[in-house]
Amino acid sequence: MSKNIVVIGSGFGGLAAAIRLRAKGHRVTLLEKRDKLGGRAYVYEINGFKFDGGPTVITAPWMFDELWQLAGKRREDYVTFLQLDPFYRIFDERGRFLDYNADHEFILSQIEKFNPADKEGYTRFIASTKAIFETGMPLIETPFLHLSDMLRVAPDLIRLQSYRSVYGYVSKFIQDEFLRRCFSFHPLLIGGSPLTASSLYVLIHYLEREWGIHYAVGGTGAIVAAMGRLFDELGGETCLNAEVEEILIDERTRRATGVRLKSGETLPADVVVSNADVAYTYLNMIPARYRRTNSDRWVKRKKYSMSLFVIYFGTKRRYNDGRLAHHNIILSEDYKGLLRRLFSNTTLPEDFSLYLHMPTLTDPSLAPPGHEAFYVLSPVPHLQAKVDWRVQAKPYRDAIMQFLEANYLPDLQANIVAEHYIDPLHFKNELNSYLGSAFSVQPTLLQSAWFRPHNRSEDFENLYFVGAGTHPGAGLPGVLASGKIAAELIGG
Repeated sequence: MSKNIVVIGSGFGGLAAAIRLRAKGHRVTLLEKRDKLGGRAYVYEINGFKFDGGPTVITAPWMFDELWQLAGKRREDYVTFLQLDPFYRIFDERGRFLDYNADHEFILSQIEKFNPADKEGYTRFIASTKAIFETGMPLIETPFLHLSDMLRVAPDLIRLQSYRSVYGYVSKFIQDEFLRRCFSFHPLLIGGSPLTASSLYVLIHYLEREWGIHYAVGGTGAIVAAMGRLFDELGGETCLNAEVEEILIDERTRRATGVRLKSGETLPADVVVSNADVAYTYLNMIPARYRRTNSDRWVKRKKYSMSLFVIYFGTKRRYNDGRLAHHNIILSEDYKGLLRRLFSNTTLPEDFSLYLHMPTLTDPSLAPPGHEAFYVLSPVPHLQAKVDWRVQAKPYRDAIMQFLEANYLPDLQANIVAEHYIDPLHFKNELNSYLGSAFSVQPTLLQSAWFRPHNRSEDFENLYFVGAGTHPGAGLPGVLASGKIAAELIGG
């Protein structure tokens, strides 16, 4: 039977859920707080440059294709994906780098530059990821609503040594410290520490090797625009500048009955799907007296991911001399020490590891002719740390830009013609993320699957969650899968 469904938030999880639910024949209204679709994947347009605000590493392309297939259409007719080579260029503290792609022999030749003895270990490591992928990937699209769901898969998780950390698992095979870092950084892309994230996440290696890393022509924002267009063509209703203040609850039936916007307008609903931050939804959108299971104490006891400091900048000079790739990762000399300081959430570490994104190397259309577009991202502690970002943001920005100018981008600051940066306060105030966390609940073993906030609320049977904070977690495959799980639980 067709239902009237409200989806709060238009990140990739919200868009995926809205498209799937509309394809099932439900009446779907998609509400977005900001003036554009995308959530974290907001596009900043400054002085002729386009900067993707959010995710830039695109894996599992079939998960996008599925959305168009549901509507009897082809994703290729809406947005073009290009496979990148290399996937990443990973630099050590001295500027030496390893290129990583899907070619096994090429990767072995890269490993040889650092430690020839690790070639055999890497071959064993990558072979081991197939079994982890084949067990772990189906779990990504499986709802974990009951403890029995977790107990059913526990033997497989033990067999695959999921109790190990990613870094610990990689270290069984690889001896060189820099190579260990190269093959264990992936949890940082989904808000986790390689030192504590479950080794289940090494399945990302298999995913990348089999299906590649892609770039969407026009930037990640082009995918958001394409999904928005598909939703519109299916007959969905989109409302921008529509911030939800409260999810309305019927105390007698313990069901959500709709939402009230900040403007005062109320929208009735048979089902509410929240793509807003899970912690924010519970703490700020639903009065505590209605939440028997998801109490304030329960929400606040979770471990939350680090935050991010991101600088978007455009230059009047091209830097296409071959020094940098599309995706660049610059690792700190004190990698493990930095990770421990980041996730202890006490103070702002003095050193940093960086992700430097250079999309105009692949797609010059994101900048005016003869110009270059970048963003540089530094993981930083969330807002429990004693950091006053109103004071610290500018010095931190300057330290990063001076480092890039001295080591990678000559005369950088004299050539900047567009710039914008965001810090943890942006994640808290603009994106409604609890503690300014960039990826919501951390992906540790005891915060995965059944231990994560569930896709259907235990308190209200018609309230569902999609996005980074619920199962299966952050990253594009994770949030797209959460949209699929929610839509299948709702049915229709």
